[in-house]
Amino acid sequence: MKSKIWLALIALYIVWGSTYLGIKFAIETIPPFFHAGVRFLISGLILVIWQRSAGQSMPTRKQWISTAIIGTLLLLGGNGLVAWAEQFIPSGIAALIIGSSPMFLVIGEAIRPNGVKPNWQGIVGLLIGFVGIFILVGPSEISGGSTKLNPFGVMALLAACLFWATGSIYSKTADLPKSSLMNTGAQMLMGSMSLFIVSLISGELNGWDVTAVSARSLYGLTYLTLVGSLVGFASYGWLLQNAPISLVSTYAYVNPIVAVLLGTVFANEALEPRIWLATGIIIGSVIFINSTRPKVNAKHAAKDVLVESNQ
Repeated sequence: MKSKIWLALIALYIVWGSTYLGIKFAIETIPPFFHAGVRFLISGLILVIWQRSAGQSMPTRKQWISTAIIGTLLLLGGNGLVAWAEQFIPSGIAALIIGSSPMFLVIGEAIRPNGVKPNWQGIVGLLIGFVGIFILVGPSEISGGSTKLNPFGVMALLAACLFWATGSIYSKTADLPKSSLMNTGAQMLMGSMSLFIVSLISGELNGWDVTAVSARSLYGLTYLTLVGSLVGFASYGWLLQNAPISLVSTYAYVNPIVAVLLGTVFANEALEPRIWLATGIIIGSVIFINSTRPKVNAKHAAKDVLVESNQ
């Protein structure tokens, strides 16, 4: 069993760590919000149909509303903005910034009514983490890097972290389906609707030539849909039932490193010393912050599977 757990965990590291590169390839010739809408529409349909055929109940009207709110916050505000930002920001750096989402979650929890206030260790972790972000995205004259990052792309990624934190906090008290996979599928379906609406309103489809979509973009979209979403969530669900949650949660620390390495190898993204320094600081601060947070059991972790997942 131990060997199966480690194989599943390594697969999860690779799958969810590679989604940022998959997004980078997909949006080369497919509009970012539209690509995400297609991805989550197909993935959501497969999950909902699968769970319904397995005997799970469909979400109630109130649960559909809850999943619509969460799906919009996470998949439009989170994933949609990441896809948009990756037009200008290297995929590895995008993964590092999104990897700091637990820091924003701590802040969100602290300011909401009756929320959990961080202790002094959590505050220290936050300060260290934001130093890491500054090293990563700050002016090159100060951070020492030669690559200048698009400020709008950086702001979009930071906004995505805020949306992830907001959706995560809201999900803790929302009325959601008991089945984690049905919950995930419903969020994907409702989130895809929001993504399509923004895709139309933003005008990103104006002048888009569907016949000009490259094979690499199609491969990227297919990988994100079938492997990144379905295989990733299925593996995560299996691990929650068969491995310690402390071990399963390590994907959040490993995925950004995988994303940086894959972006360097397959997308020729620059790998500067400041990126490794920022990687160590950000991931270290997230580990430190999480170590000071109350422990959650597998049941609660399974309920929040989409909230705590990657892209």
